[in-house]
Amino acid sequence: MIISHRYKFIFIKTSKTAGTSIEVLLSGLCGDDDIVTPIFPHLAPHRARNFEEKGFKNHMAANDISSRIDSSIWRSYYKFCVERNPWDKVLSHFHMHRYRAEGRLTLEEYFEDGKLPEDFYKYTDSSGDLVVDRVVKYENLETDLAEVFGYLGVPFCGKLNVRAKSEYRADRRHYSEVLTSQQADVVAKAFEREIALFGYQF
Repeated sequence: MIISHRYKFIFIKTSKTAGTSIEVLLSGLCGDDDIVTPIFPHLAPHRARNFEEKGFKNHMAANDISSRIDSSIWRSYYKFCVERNPWDKVLSHFHMHRYRAEGRLTLEEYFEDGKLPEDFYKYTDSSGDLVVDRVVKYENLETDLAEVFGYLGVPFCGKLNVRAKSEYRADRRHYSEVLTSQQADVVAKAFEREIALFGYQF
């Protein structure tokens, strides 16, 4: 999570959407007074700062962030996050957990655990309405980021040039080749709000 007073934006970090890579890029552009939460494991040249006093954390929801800052900042700063096709996102999330379990996790066990990477609540209010100015599509990541950064005046060469946590996923097959119909239905039900809002399709 980043609050940049220099560029007047708030970046809300979602799961498995290149959030760490974006934070690494932005950390080097943020000022000393900006708020940058830590990432784990640490990845140079990222530098966390000014997050402890008000308890800012890496994956905070928008309503938690707004409760910790002046209302004028929340209203006037440009707020954005990234979202991803839920079937692809879930598969990426599985590979992360499988990597951390040293390969001792099956896809079936992952689904039995039931902890899917849902982020809808991070960028919407209790009525399901967006509280951010832009939801960047992971599928168009660098193009969408170029638009956001251009609007904000953030220097950007058009490429992230950071691929944090990419080592988690060795199997690069499309999710439609991996997920069973039952697993696909579980994802569709869990992410029905995202699917309705952004038009994702299996």
